[in-house]
Amino acid sequence: MTSAVASIAAWTFVAECPIPDDIGPLLVQGEQPIAAYKTFRDSAIFTTKRLIVRDAQGLTGKKVEIYSLPYNAINMWSSENAGRMLDSNSELELWTRAGHIKINLNRGVDIRKLDHLIAHVVLNG
Repeated sequence: MTSAVASIAAWTFVAECPIPDDIGPLLVQGEQPIAAYKTFRDSAIFTTKRLIVRDAQGLTGKKVEIYSLPYNAINMWSSENAGRMLDSNSELELWTRAGHIKINLNRGVDIRKLDHLIAHVVLNG
């Protein structure tokens, strides 16, 4: 299924990383971090309730934009693994109430682990 829909957001997950120590103030009562991924400028954190993407901006990276996607806003998702040796990237696409989000995954990011994580939080939430 090739998407002809323009993305409202496109991110690249470079590698899985430890959950950032400073995520606590962003979480609500009862919300727990599950996994984190390094992006080019910051990180994406999957919690028990949502996906939080922190995007450092500007030359110094001190200005940070935070995106918060509650799992109950996800209507559908698809995952595409790297099919050939030369095709090093995988991708995950989310269709939400807000629009279409595309997440590119660098080589080494386990698409099946991420697909399972999305399925778990969306279907059990």
